[in-house]
Amino acid sequence: MDYKTNKSKEEIMAKARRAKGKHEEEKTEKAKGKKFGKIILILLLIIIMTVLGIFLWYNIALGETGKTNEQVTFEIPMGSGADSIATILKENNVIKSKIAFKVYVKLNSISNFQAGKYTVTKDMDVPELAEALQKGIMFKTTGFNITFVEGKTFPYIAKTIAENTDNEEQEVYDLLKDTNYLNSLIDEYWFLTDDIKNKDIYYPLEGYLFPDTYSFDERNVSVKKIFKAMLDQTEKVLSKYKTDIQTSGHSVHQIITLASLIENEAMHDEDRKDVSSVFYNRLNAKMSLGSDVTTYYAFRIEMGERDLYKGEINTYNPYNTRGPNMEGKLPCGPISTVGKASIEAAIKPNTTEYLFFVADKNGKVYFTKTNEEHEEKVNELKANNLWLF
Repeated sequence: MDYKTNKSKEEIMAKARRAKGKHEEEKTEKAKGKKFGKIILILLLIIIMTVLGIFLWYNIALGETGKTNEQVTFEIPMGSGADSIATILKENNVIKSKIAFKVYVKLNSISNFQAGKYTVTKDMDVPELAEALQKGIMFKTTGFNITFVEGKTFPYIAKTIAENTDNEEQEVYDLLKDTNYLNSLIDEYWFLTDDIKNKDIYYPLEGYLFPDTYSFDERNVSVKKIFKAMLDQTEKVLSKYKTDIQTSGHSVHQIITLASLIENEAMHDEDRKDVSSVFYNRLNAKMSLGSDVTTYYAFRIEMGERDLYKGEINTYNPYNTRGPNMEGKLPCGPISTVGKASIEAAIKPNTTEYLFFVADKNGKVYFTKTNEEHEEKVNELKANNLWLF
């Protein structure tokens, strides 16, 4: 046999084997590719089905728990957040899922739920419940709410009570003249002392009635019951700072008094601790606080009603920190309701060297260290049409 011919046949066969092997590899790779594609498709289908399932579950979970008008009564305590409210609603079987309720609240940026006692029906869905709880108005409710806001004087409290209950304003004032009643409160609450019975104080409970939304069953609720609810809330807030107050070197009365000034002088929470530092720095330097809000209160003039007269500013009054003989002194008592941020600022002021501050007509507060800097800032505000008056 010809050697070249035999070699040529072997090469052809080897080539054929290589071609066959390559073809087999290609078939294997294609098979693997198809298998991988099927896996990806299955995973995509699983993800899609899972998403659809979650979406379907979520929408079902937002629905009502019953088709009847069966009534359920429950109470939302003050300060309740979405999690605790979801627990209350689930325990009373007015929602299907706590998770769905909290997700709905989060997605829709719903907050500021109102405390109160509610009677609802099981045919209300989550959107209806969430909206109603946020507004404090239910389709079916028992009782009613009264809201008191920060920075308001006692006459505002008396008026608010009279407008929302069967009590007259004078009944509110008369209760503060009852010495036995005041003594009973001093015995009951650690933060109330004989300071509130100072003869110079206009309203003994000024500053101690915490501003919040309160729920009551009937419009004929007594003033004492309203005051108790407000004082109980004050105790709840102040208890967190009890040790700080006791070690501060200042009485509770002084802290609440200072907090009331801060409440009225600072529009924004971020300014309150700096405003507090100014007051402390002036007290330590035996300077008068020079706070206009105290002069308005001293002469029973509402802020914005009119400008102060020079004679009022220069007249001694134990509330008037712009008047004579008030160097290094606080007013004799609080001048308004106070919120938590102002209380904390009074207890934990920032450490600064500021002695002056002034606010523009937009509520922005500017702090300075010297009278020259202060006057310069006032002139700047006037020049830029930012002066408050």
